[in-house]
Amino acid sequence: MKEKRPIEPAASIPAAQPVSLSDLVSYQQDAVVSRTIARHNGGTVTLFAFDARQGLSEHTAPFDAIVQVLEGEAELVIGGMPVSARAGQTVLMPANVPHAVNANRPFKMLLTMVRQVAG
Repeated sequence: MKEKRPIEPAASIPAAQPVSLSDLVSYQQDAVVSRTIARHNGGTVTLFAFDARQGLSEHTAPFDAIVQVLEGEAELVIGGMPVSARAGQTVLMPANVPHAVNANRPFKMLLTMVRQVAG
């Protein structure tokens, strides 16, 4: 008879309990703080807290990236086009398109990276 083993969560947040995402990552002076809360073959879910005047330089990713602004306001540059998003708004950054993130003031975001499946 097989021994039953506890199910290991695939995320660093408690299962079946409400949580405040903003409370799971804290601002740090002159820094960008990140916390991965889920990692799967299909992608990742990561929280970020950006202090003012911090950012992520232009880069590309092989995944669609969905930005959900939790607090404050984000300045994104996607394919050379500036995009502003504030708390409660969501922006899609398509796979393989250069993008950057800038914080004129502190803000928090949830970033969901979704792996594209070859069809």
